[in-house]
Amino acid sequence: MQIGIDLGATKIESVVLGDNGEELHREREESPHNYHETLNSINLIIKKIEKKFGKEFNVGVCHPGSSSTEDGFIKNAHNSPWLNDKSFNLDISKKLNKNVLCENDANCFALSEAVDGSAQHYKIVFGIILGSGCGGGLIINKKIVVGSNNMAGEWGHNFLPFLGTLEDEKINSYDKYKTSIENYLSGSGLERLFFETYNAKISAKEIFNNAINKKDKKYIEFIERFKNRLSRSLALLINTVDPDAIVFGGGVSNEIVFLDEIKKRTEKWLNEKEINTVFLKPKYGDASGVRGAAWLGRKLIY
Repeated sequence: MQIGIDLGATKIESVVLGDNGEELHREREESPHNYHETLNSINLIIKKIEKKFGKEFNVGVCHPGSSSTEDGFIKNAHNSPWLNDKSFNLDISKKLNKNVLCENDANCFALSEAVDGSAQHYKIVFGIILGSGCGGGLIINKKIVVGSNNMAGEWGHNFLPFLGTLEDEKINSYDKYKTSIENYLSGSGLERLFFETYNAKISAKEIFNNAINKKDKKYIEFIERFKNRLSRSLALLINTVDPDAIVFGGGVSNEIVFLDEIKKRTEKWLNEKEINTVFLKPKYGDASGVRGAAWLGRKLIY
């Protein structure tokens, strides 16, 4: 058995998994939005769980952002800024007086789905997070691939392929974020693009709903452009990694009800009649992150 902790911007979620992946305990509490209080909260959660079960556990933690290979500090935790520039892995291990395994949320999501989720029968699995940002995690033989720079899977940081294909794709900028996949496919990116195009503030969820319900031509056209960009970006991913399975997670992915169509469009950008890569929805949904954190505690994963 092992404990998984998911550090979110608004909540801290914990789970205890049995050896076969069964959930034995789950709870969540509000995030304190303060670094030292976050460490204290995790410590209290672990003590409470270990007291309940009468034994000590291995612990894995899923966190936003990424960690530096030089000093282990967390960076790019945009929605949880109190974690930035902190040696979280070292600090939480000291606090709990045990070695704690930590990974970013995209890696934990991918690991969960590869170990016992919707992609458990595939060797090479890529987990995509389309949410407020755009990230990814690469799993091979149920092990996380982090790379020499801790950047493996950071798919959203790439330039949008075939930039300039659509009229609203500005290529008069060398800004690496403005030309990134994340800027065009994330929830925040979609909302910004819609505002720039139609001068209207609306959530990404509402944009999808209005397009599906055919409320107005502009929503349909906007989502058509999203489909175009997503398929181009997936073609880049498949050309580079060629995974057996791609699992789609995150708030934006939850709104995608047209995965089969996206696959066909992706095949056109690859000049292939049919690709073997399967496109999957996650088995565990929003719980994949915390479950992936729990799987970090198993030695067979590392």
